[in-house]
Amino acid sequence: MHEQVEHQEANDGDKIQEARLWRDKGWTARVIKNEDDEGWAVAMIKDGEPEPALVGPWTMGRDKKNPKPLDANAFGTLVKTAAEVIRRHEQQLHATLHKSLLVSTEEADYKIQLDIVPDEDDPYAWLSAFDAGNTELARVKVAVGFKLNQQNARNWISNEFRRPD
Repeated sequence: MHEQVEHQEANDGDKIQEARLWRDKGWTARVIKNEDDEGWAVAMIKDGEPEPALVGPWTMGRDKKNPKPLDANAFGTLVKTAAEVIRRHEQQLHATLHKSLLVSTEEADYKIQLDIVPDEDDPYAWLSAFDAGNTELARVKVAVGFKLNQQNARNWISNEFRRPD
C-alpha cells in the first residue's frame, strides 16, 4: 500500500494546471496562437506521442485578445474528444489492415482473411483460410496489393490454397 501511495505522488508531480498549459491523466493541452488568423487553438497531445491527436479552435477570453484560460471542465472535454479521435483512427487503421469475407462452396463454408503487415522496408500480407469451426486450414504470404474479393478467394480455394501468383 505504501509503495502505491508513493507512485501516485510521483505522478501528481507531473500535473500542470496553468492558463495555457494543462497536463494530467496522460494528456497535455497547450493553447497556442492560431497561425492562420488572429485567434487561438488548443493542441491535445497524448503522453509519449510526437504529434497532437487533436488541434482545434480555442475560445477568446473576455478581453478579446488573449485566450480563455484552461480549466478542469474544458480539459476533461478535450481529453474525451482527443481519445475518441485516436480510437476512430485505430479502428480505421485496423479495418484497412485486416479484411475478411465468407465464401460458401459446395464442399464447405470458409472465412478468408487478409492481414497486412505494414513493415517500413518490406510490407507484405498473410492470406488465411478458416473452416466453420474457425480452424486455420491454410496461410500463405502474399503481396500487400492482393485484392481480397469473392472471385480471388474462390480461385484460391479451388487451387487448393496454393499461393496466388
